[in-house]
Formats: sequence, structure tokens, C-alpha cells
Amino acid sequence: MTLYGKFDAMIDAVLSPPPKRGESDRLTCIDLFCGIGGFHIAASNLGLDVIFASDIDDDACAAYNHNFGIYPMGDIVSIQASDIPNHDILLAGFPCQPFSIIGSKRGTADSRGTLFLEIIRIARVKRPLGIIIENVKQLATTQHGAVLRRILDDLESIGYTVDWRILNALDFGLPQKRERVIIVATLSKFDKFPWPTEKIPMIPLADILEKNPDQRHFVSERIRAKRRATHTAKVSPSIWHENKAGHLSSYPWSCALRAGASYNYLLVDGERRLTPREMLRLQGFPDSFEIVSNDSQARKQTGNAVPVPLVEAAIKGVINVIGRYEIAGRSQAAQRALSARAVF
Repeated sequence: MTLYGKFDAMIDAVLSPPPKRGESDRLTCIDLFCGIGGFHIAASNLGLDVIFASDIDDDACAAYNHNFGIYPMGDIVSIQASDIPNHDILLAGFPCQPFSIIGSKRGTADSRGTLFLEIIRIARVKRPLGIIIENVKQLATTQHGAVLRRILDDLESIGYTVDWRILNALDFGLPQKRERVIIVATLSKFDKFPWPTEKIPMIPLADILEKNPDQRHFVSERIRAKRRATHTAKVSPSIWHENKAGHLSSYPWSCALRAGASYNYLLVDGERRLTPREMLRLQGFPDSFEIVSNDSQARKQTGNAVPVPLVEAAIKGVINVIGRYEIAGRSQAAQRALSARAVF
């Protein structure tokens, strides 16, 4: 975008107020690139109403619909902004494969790496009060940081105040080392975003693991013997991790779940694969979330999911910022409800 084009966009953003959102006392949000609904669970935990979702994966959409009663719309590229309902907060975990370690890290050279432009397109029209974007840690360094800078600049150009951090699921009670870039943006200006400052004690791995996993999750004796010949764990239970170079390590927590990793990438005590329920627990999904996919799809879906308590903390921060300011078009009851939730 040229200097003048960016300036014009900023002027348009200032002069165009957010669309009227009604008198509901509950904040509303949309869930883009929703997968199986980690953002949905986090938002619902905070009393928000998810009123729209979008994803292109049929199996993930089926799981989302089964658990939340909303069938996600298809490819967001094909959806007009005018067909998306007005909303208070936009949630988006756009595809991470172009930036991830397990992927090729091609960044915006991969067509999936430019899907953040769809977020900008929708935000420019719908003017949500807040935006939360999640992606892999490598987003911060891809193309020497140019991709992240582009996202931040584009959000600022349409009138948002922005900030970002790398957060780790280990710091939010989950026994999974999963570092994620979280970008927050609000129409309300802030000097310092209220990022969480205290770590939540990690749930012991033993509390995550199932007591009697099905035999289908156990690897062959050949694979077990090969693992044990090259590695000895210092603690049990532990998750044995094999990196792309074939190096083995083990910890009392899991390395990041990955949708495209080897089937034997993570093994419990070097003996078996994680069950679908265990993978969901590692991402902070409650046991009330029903599994409707096969093991292969469940591994893909959980590997693409967001850690629920991590993104919940980011949503809390956005609500905190929004709650400091008057919101045009809301009733006094809605204002009180918003302020009640704006405690970090």
C-alpha cells in the first residue's frame, strides 16, 4: 500500500463508526478458520456468544457443528463481508502451515500465508471492537519479521491499536509446550495491553493421560525397542519426542501437537501414541467435547487447534480494554455486563 493509500485508509477508519450492534447484554464474536472450536470454547467460557464460524475442512466442520450446533460456513475467501453478522470481537487462528517448523515456512509465498488479508477485509467493513489472531511462533521471524509487521501495519491502517506477544501453553496450566504468536487489536486505544503476568501451575501429565488406553494406540515392539536403544527417560510418565532430525528427548509434558507430524512423533513413555481424548485435554478442551472423527482426523484437528486457556487469556485482555470505554448503541445493562467481564 502506498503512503497516501494507507493514510486514506486511516482517515476512512476514523470517519466510519462501527456498525450498530444492538442492545444485547452479551458480547458477540465470530470464529474464522475455526477448526474444531478452541476459540469457541474460550469465548463461551467468558460469556460471549459465537454467532458465525467459517472453515474449509469438512471433518472439522462436522465436529464443530456436533458440539456447538453451528455449521461453519465454507471458504472465507468466498464469503462477502456483508453476509457476516455484525459482531463485537473477531477471533481468527488463520492457517499456520506456511510459517511452522513442521511445514515449509514459505510464509506469504504459500497462498495460505496471505489469508490474514481476509481478516483485514472483514474488519474494515464490520468494524469489530476487538480482534484476536493466533498463529505459530515462527510468524514473528518469517521473512525476517516482515509478515508480522505487515499484519500489524494493516490493522493500524484501518484504525486499530495493536500489540502482540508470544505466549506458551505451559504457562496456562497445560502440560504442552506450545508457543504461539497472539495479536490483539482494539478500536479503543490503549497504552499498555493487559497481558497476563502470572503463570498458572501446570496440570500433571498423569492427570491428562487415560488409565486404560485402547491397544490400537500402542506401537510395535520393534519401534519400542528402537526408541529404548537410543533414549532413557528420567521421569515417568513422560512424552517422548522425536524431532525432524531423529533426535529423541522426553519431558513430563508434551511438545507441541502438530497436524502434519509423523504418527510416532510423540509417544507416551516411548510405548504408545496419544489418544484423541488426551490430545484434546492437552489443548484444554473439556471432556464434554465429543469426538466424532477417526484417530487420524482427531490428530490433525487437535494439531491445528488453539490452546483454550491461552486464547481465553487474550480474550479477557481485549474485553478489559473494551470495557474501559463507552460503547455506542449499548444499553446500560449491556455496559454493566461488559464491565463485569472486564476484570483481568
